[in-house]
Amino acid sequence: MFGLGAGEILIILIIAFLLFGPKELPEVGRQVGKAIKGFKDTADDLRKSVEPELNLIQQEVKMVEQDLQASLKEAEEELTAEPKSGEAGPSSLPKSGPA
Repeated sequence: MFGLGAGEILIILIIAFLLFGPKELPEVGRQVGKAIKGFKDTADDLRKSVEPELNLIQQEVKMVEQDLQASLKEAEEELTAEPKSGEAGPSSLPKSGPA
């Protein structure tokens, strides 16, 4: 729990008992419990409101990635394709020989 061992927790409880006394300690415990519950509820609400947005962003990133990969594949295919009959390619250039 919070990286505290049994010895540290015992020391904290003894100090709390000495500071607040036996009459106020239960009330302090209730207030701390309510504060922790409120923090957990707030964290859950935040998580519930942020997760859908994150999922939407992840879907958009995947779509963009797929589009980019498709474009790259298309460009690569165009670069590696044989030149068409009407286009000038390296094999259709006139050869210059000794004059």
